Amino acid sequence: MSEINVTPMVDVMLVLLIIFMVTAPLLTTGVKIDLPQANAPALDQDKMSLTISVAADGSVYIQDYQTTVEALAATLAAVTDVNAESRIYVRGDASINYGRVMEVMSILKTAGYTKVALVTLPGGPAAGTSKK
Repeated sequence: MSEINVTPMVDVMLVLLIIFMVTAPLLTTGVKIDLPQANAPALDQDKMSLTISVAADGSVYIQDYQTTVEALAATLAAVTDVNAESRIYVRGDASINYGRVMEVMSILKTAGYTKVALVTLPGGPAAGTSKK
């Protein structure tokens, strides 16, 4: 009597499932941004979050779609159904002027969005230290 042993197959499938669950949130946007590094704890992932990217040339993207700074508030209101509780992640290129990222953050604050977070790469300088 020969039977197929499914235990190894189930083990492999569970490992693949875990790998896909871990890597899926990392594939949220397709805009190429060189993120700055920071030594800060990671935030909890929110399934209904939006990502706003500020590219090196100053262009602004909501998820993968390019928009202008002037139309940012109106576009976000349409996308989030004017839900000020939506989580918004701002990704600014490391070479972009800090003022440009703060301009985007100011627009979000003026539009009433309170759950805004900056995205960085892990592994920056330790907290409390500075480069000289």
